[in-house]
Amino acid sequence: MPGTVALVVAAGRGSRFGATHPKQYAPLAGRPVLRHALETFRRHPGIDAIQAVIHPDDRAMYAAAAEGLGLPDAVAGGATRQESVQNGLLSLAPHAPTRVLIHDGARPLIGPAVIDRVLDALGQAPGAIAALPVIDTLKRGGADGRITATLERTGLWRAQTPQGFNYTAILAAHDAARGQNLTDDAAVAEQAGLTVRLVEGAPENFKVTTQEDLVRAEHWLRGETLGETRVGQGFDVHRFGPGSQVMLCGIAVPHDAGLLGHSDADVGLHALTDAILGALGAGDIGSHFPPSDPQWRGADSGQFVRHAADLVRSQGGALVHADVTLICERPKVGAYREAMVARVAALLDIGLKRVSVKATTTEELGFTGRREGIAAQAVATIRLPSAG
Repeated sequence: MPGTVALVVAAGRGSRFGATHPKQYAPLAGRPVLRHALETFRRHPGIDAIQAVIHPDDRAMYAAAAEGLGLPDAVAGGATRQESVQNGLLSLAPHAPTRVLIHDGARPLIGPAVIDRVLDALGQAPGAIAALPVIDTLKRGGADGRITATLERTGLWRAQTPQGFNYTAILAAHDAARGQNLTDDAAVAEQAGLTVRLVEGAPENFKVTTQEDLVRAEHWLRGETLGETRVGQGFDVHRFGPGSQVMLCGIAVPHDAGLLGHSDADVGLHALTDAILGALGAGDIGSHFPPSDPQWRGADSGQFVRHAADLVRSQGGALVHADVTLICERPKVGAYREAMVARVAALLDIGLKRVSVKATTTEELGFTGRREGIAAQAVATIRLPSAG
C-alpha cells in the first residue's frame, strides 16, 4: 500500500498551445514535456507511486512518454480538470494511500526541493500547495481597457502544483464539489473547510501554455548550455514531366504536369530538409536518402523532413522557425498555402506561427519563367546546446 502517490494530470487539450497535439507531449530538450515531470517524481524518495491521468485519445503518446518508467496504466480523464482529478483519485481507492500530490503534467520543471516542502507541510495540515508571492502591482481593468482599481497585493500568492493532501480528505472534498468547475484542488479543499498551507514554489515551475513557454522552459532546463542558435538554408529544383498534380510542401496541387524526381519530387520539402541538415552541419538530403537507393522511389518527402527534425531533437536541440519560398509561374499556390503551413508544422512538430510558406515568380525569366520546372528555397532556424 503506497503511502504517498503523485497524481499527474495530463488530460487537457491545450488549445492555446497552437500545435497539432497537446502541449504535454511536445518535445522539450529531446523528451516530451510530460516525461520531465514523471521522471522527477519517479526519482524522488518521498514518492511511492505515480498515477497519470490522460485524455483517452492520447494513449499512444502517453505510452511513448512514459516508456521505461514502469508506471501503471493511465486513467482516462474527464471533460474538465476537476473531473480528471476526481477520476484519478477514485482510481487510487483500492490502494488507500495516505497522501496524494496532484501535479499538472504541463509543469515539466518541478524540482525535488518543492516536492520536499509540500510533503513536509503535509505533516502539519491536511493540505499544502506550492505557490509564489505576488510581487507585481495588481490592477483591475474594465471592459474598455481602462484601470478601474489598484489591488492590495499583500498576502496574495500565485498557486502552482504539486498540491498535496490527505488522500481521504481530498477524495471526500472532490466528491462534495462534483459538478462544479473550481480552478484548482486547493479551491476544492478550501470549500470543504480543509486547512491548506502555502509553501514556497519556484519560478521555473511554470505551466507550459504557449509555444513561448516551451522556449522559456528550454532555457531554464538547459541553463547556459542551450545558447547556440543556427540558421541553415536549402535550395532545390525539379523539372516538369507528365502528370496531373505536383506535391508542394506536402500538399497535392492540381496542375497540367507533374514534377520529375526519384521520390515524390516535393521541391519545398526537399529544400526544407536541406536547410535543417545544413543548420546541423549534417550533410544534405542526398547523403541521407541517396537517389540511387530504390527504397526511396516515389517516397513521401515528409519522412525526409521528419528525419532531419528528429536529428535536431536527438542532439537536445529545438526547431525554432521554418521559412519556405516556392518559385514558379504555375501552378498558383495561394489557395493551398494554409494547408501547406499546417502540413509543415505537423511534420516538424511545432506551432503554426513558427512556419512560413510563400510563393513568388521570376517575372517569366529563366527556367521557372519558361515554366520548365519549380524551384524552392528554405531557411530553418534551430537552437542547440552550445558546441564544446
